[in-house]
Amino acid sequence: MIAAVVSLALGAVMSFAAVTVTNVTAVVSAEKIVTITYDLASPSAQGNAVEVSISTNGGATFFSTCTNFSGAVGGNVATGTAKQILWNALQDTLPTNKYMQARVRVWASDSMALIPAGAFQMGTNNIPLDEQMANAGPNHSVTLSAFHMEKYLVTSQLWFEVRNWALTHGYTFDNAKPGSGKAADHPVQTVVWYDCVKWCNARSEMEGLAPCYYVDAAQTIVYKTGQSNVWSGAVNWSANGYRLPTEAEFEKAARGGLTGRRFPWYDLNITHTNANYVSDSGFPYDTSTTRGYNPAFTSGGMPYTSPVGYFAPNDYGLYDMTGNVMEWCWDWFDATYYASSPGTDPRGPVSGPDASRVVRGGGWAGYGAYACRLAFRDRCPPDLSGYTYGFRCARSE
Repeated sequence: MIAAVVSLALGAVMSFAAVTVTNVTAVVSAEKIVTITYDLASPSAQGNAVEVSISTNGGATFFSTCTNFSGAVGGNVATGTAKQILWNALQDTLPTNKYMQARVRVWASDSMALIPAGAFQMGTNNIPLDEQMANAGPNHSVTLSAFHMEKYLVTSQLWFEVRNWALTHGYTFDNAKPGSGKAADHPVQTVVWYDCVKWCNARSEMEGLAPCYYVDAAQTIVYKTGQSNVWSGAVNWSANGYRLPTEAEFEKAARGGLTGRRFPWYDLNITHTNANYVSDSGFPYDTSTTRGYNPAFTSGGMPYTSPVGYFAPNDYGLYDMTGNVMEWCWDWFDATYYASSPGTDPRGPVSGPDASRVVRGGGWAGYGAYACRLAFRDRCPPDLSGYTYGFRCARSE
């Protein structure tokens, strides 16, 4: 028999979108096939991500290197009762081969959306549809592997939950400010790139997933402290843990499968009913009837962020892909990179001419509707933070 079963449900980033896993049982057959049964409740009837992690030390730590699972597991699980996962334990090499003493933990979340594999048109050629964006050209075809993108910006609540765990597990954060949020369900901001990368590793380890970022090419030393300019060779791109999206992943996810659009919706214009941004009559595609800051969020002083998920999602089910806060991406910034970037799974240049990382998505302040366009690119030094910078996580498929 499996010694014990631990059920832990990981809700979506918003507390009102809780996902619950209950009634977990596990039975092992003589052939060492483990049948795991559970009930899953979620606001999302489809598209829930369910994962299994294993402990061989009584639940002190869990790991997710076992892969021989089938059934109601993975990235598109429907809600229901008596969901079943089969684990072929003999096909996985557990530490010290403690098959019979393993503890099983079932995780579930509806916070990630699967972005399908395939090609999309990235950037712009400065045609009238996307005016005056010299660093966003040439327009080019990019093919990406499937990946998962978080539906919501990382909230202040989630940031501090993970950060507090990380501080007791060998992590340090370098920004003088620990991050900030106007409310628990608002996006975290005032976070530097370095700390966001370490936070992704901490979130992965906290959930029993494999971290993505390391400080050595052999990928044996997890990035936990200091300001390391992690290079692509020190990233485990196939790990199942959390990471920042690449710039190409961000743009494909933001477009939501649409082509020929300025914004993540069908209309070519933008108003305060679409996003949290600064409206300015100087942009002909900004047709909002209210100008300046979005009046729905100007109470309580700056920053004028909005609750995550406040506006309608795009066709991939992603919220705030334009407006609210600018979002850190993995890539170094190079204004000429598109002219020579790979056509498949680009991960940015090996360095940035001005040592800055890419930020995307526009925000509640700054360039207004101009920065809310899907092809807009901007940069920020990785040790700089401010009211306008936040992030969301991606995961490899």
